[in-house]
Amino acid sequence: MLFQIHWFLGITAGLILAVMGVTGALLSFEDEIMARLSPGIVVLAPDGLAPQAPEKVFEQIAGQRPGAAIQRLTVESDPKLAWQVRLAPADRKQGRGERSFVDPRDGRLLGQPNGAAFFETVENLHRWLAMPGGPRGAGRQLTGISALALFFFALSGLYLRWPKKPLDWRAWLVLDWRKSGRNLWRELHAVIGGWVALAYLLSAMTGLWWSYDWYRNAAQVVLTGSAQSEGGEGRGKGKPPVVSLAQAWPSFTRVMDGRWASVTIFMPDHGSKARFRATPPDARFERMTDDVKIDLATGRVLDVDPYAKRSLGKVIAGSMLDVHRGAIFGLAGRIVILLTSLTMPLFTITGLLLYFARRRRKRALGLAAEAAPAVAGHGSDILVAYASQTGSAERLARQTASALGGARVLPLAEVDAATMSQARRALFVVSTYGEGEAPDRARRFAREAMATAPEAANLDYAVLALGDREYPQFCAFGHEVDRWLHSGGGRRLFDTIEVDGEDANAERLWQQELAALGADTMAADFAPAAYAPWRLVSRVRLNEGSAGGPVYHVRLEPLDGTAHDWQAGDIAEVRPGNDPNAVEAFLAASDFDGEERVEGRSLHDHLMRSVLPEWAGGTPEVIVADLRLLPHREYSIASIPADGGIELVIRQVAREDGTLGLGSGWLTHHARMGETIALRLHANPGFRAGDAKGPLVLIGNGTGIAGLRGHLRQAAAQGQTGHWLLLGERNRAHDALFDDELAAWLADGTLSRLDRAWSRDGGAGARYVQDLIPPAADLLREVAEGGGSILVCGSLLGMAPAVDAALREVLGDAQLEAMAERGRYLRDIY
Repeated sequence: MLFQIHWFLGITAGLILAVMGVTGALLSFEDEIMARLSPGIVVLAPDGLAPQAPEKVFEQIAGQRPGAAIQRLTVESDPKLAWQVRLAPADRKQGRGERSFVDPRDGRLLGQPNGAAFFETVENLHRWLAMPGGPRGAGRQLTGISALALFFFALSGLYLRWPKKPLDWRAWLVLDWRKSGRNLWRELHAVIGGWVALAYLLSAMTGLWWSYDWYRNAAQVVLTGSAQSEGGEGRGKGKPPVVSLAQAWPSFTRVMDGRWASVTIFMPDHGSKARFRATPPDARFERMTDDVKIDLATGRVLDVDPYAKRSLGKVIAGSMLDVHRGAIFGLAGRIVILLTSLTMPLFTITGLLLYFARRRRKRALGLAAEAAPAVAGHGSDILVAYASQTGSAERLARQTASALGGARVLPLAEVDAATMSQARRALFVVSTYGEGEAPDRARRFAREAMATAPEAANLDYAVLALGDREYPQFCAFGHEVDRWLHSGGGRRLFDTIEVDGEDANAERLWQQELAALGADTMAADFAPAAYAPWRLVSRVRLNEGSAGGPVYHVRLEPLDGTAHDWQAGDIAEVRPGNDPNAVEAFLAASDFDGEERVEGRSLHDHLMRSVLPEWAGGTPEVIVADLRLLPHREYSIASIPADGGIELVIRQVAREDGTLGLGSGWLTHHARMGETIALRLHANPGFRAGDAKGPLVLIGNGTGIAGLRGHLRQAAAQGQTGHWLLLGERNRAHDALFDDELAAWLADGTLSRLDRAWSRDGGAGARYVQDLIPPAADLLREVAEGGGSILVCGSLLGMAPAVDAALREVLGDAQLEAMAERGRYLRDIY
């Protein structure tokens, strides 16, 4: 309900507030602007003459305007500044009388400064939109309602954008410039709205002072205890007013003893009591004044009201315009109000853009929902296309199709012009792999089909982009697909949704968008499988004495004895823990007891599984509420179910500060033997050999042997022989991982050939695994043409692109891409 009211007022009162914001910003520095525009009027040209006494100037003004009553005279102590006079109008119904600057050296009226008429129009726009009737017309009601709306905007906006972690200052203040389109407009609207919310509350609460009498009277009572506003002698009948300053001015100078920069003298409408409002030299704002009441006829001082002795309520009530302009806080306050007032059109513009985008989206979704049948089958006009490397995109694509009632599901590589023309709506679930590339089985599609714009003028589409923010080209291929479809005339159903790893919020947003398309989001469980408890049972270093990072052979077994099934090429996702020393350091710095129970677990246990906070403020309950789980780590499985457990090959990573990497540090060092490890199995169809009939050519380096070992163990268990392994490592003496096992496979025929490259043994002639490919070109072509498969596992940086380039040189792009599409060129790189 708050959201609906917020946007409704935004597209109505927002336009008026934009005008009020710009005009208010102009008025913030009205006097300074006019002074700069009016040399010789506001600031006098020097001529060597001194100012006359105020009573003399008063008489000279009266002589120039016979019959006109002087309402007020402002006297400046600075001889370079002109004085100001306000005359009473001939008819009080006409509003304000003439205002003019005065040269105190000769009493000559100088007129108004340049820009005065402009700023009068600006003020009329600001206060009542320059509408007929002035302060008594409809314009005052409209600006009053808009001020109330501004008050509501500030409070409801804070509520609507309240972040999940309100103590995280970044969530409040930092703009994410990586966003675009509707997401960027929303970011600007929400974040900058948080910046200016307090200033807008101040502007709204003070602006209402001039909009509604009831509000001003109530505020007077709260601030001063009385609804009677401060004024002069008032209008009314009585003795004719005394209009001479001859007796009063000496009394004023005696009381103030020279402690004034300017003084405004308010002349009485009748009688002889005048008010002198004196501004001291160090005043921050215009109404920071000492007030003196003097009898003009006798010069007797009737009352002295120094600013320093006023209560805060009286100061605010008597200086409401300066509070409204921010001047009560000095120059800095005026600048803040100036800048925040200038941002008001931003909220009107971004709010309207969001409103129109929402209208277009609802209209498009409504038309799409009307055109689509309630249940879609194989011939449906709803297409779900996926490009998957490890299976996550395919899983989400099939769950999406299920939620839509059985929409047609195809790999992206099988989508052609005919398929696109049959679809009215298409949902693309695509992963980014390697260095911002398409998954292997979609690489030809990306290179060939996406080289030209598609015929998509009648297509409504959306993209779910999967990626990993630790890689520089996060979700790059997903955004390429979006741009490709848009270039062909496709209409976005909604902005591309990015999924970083297992981002439950992003997947939930995808489900919400599907619901708007008429999907039954309860029909499919979008969450991946839960983590299960496994026990760390062995950890053996495989490369003692190596110059490279330590490599460990780690084995885990299911804690509950449950049988788990997986295939060679699949992945183990591990939920790691923190370095215990880092957790103890955090607890020591925060002075918390790690054994304190929070939500049924010790604080130490919570911290071991979570990203450690940057600061240790708050209670343990507050800290636990704000914790984020550590990100998972993925490892190629080096064993098969018949082995009875998950085996991994992990290189220990050391950061620049000497601390160990998150996943490798946990599994190779921090976790104790027998420790429970949270693990789940992840099918990886992009590296499963499937029903491959021919021999396997297995290529890898370093810990990439893990994924290759899984395939060799599966081949050995099934009695398949004749495979070929090409491995690269550092030194023959220290880095010959699983040497005995490989020798046994050579002996029993599982391996028909084993080629190894040692990058640190050859000196200047060092060889890497990619260097093994050109000499074996003929055999590789023979295997490829005979139905064999090529599997590559290992490092993304260096090895994988170099091996890919060498294979293309030997087999050619066309053959290698064809093998990738048929699942005969598989890669597991990281």
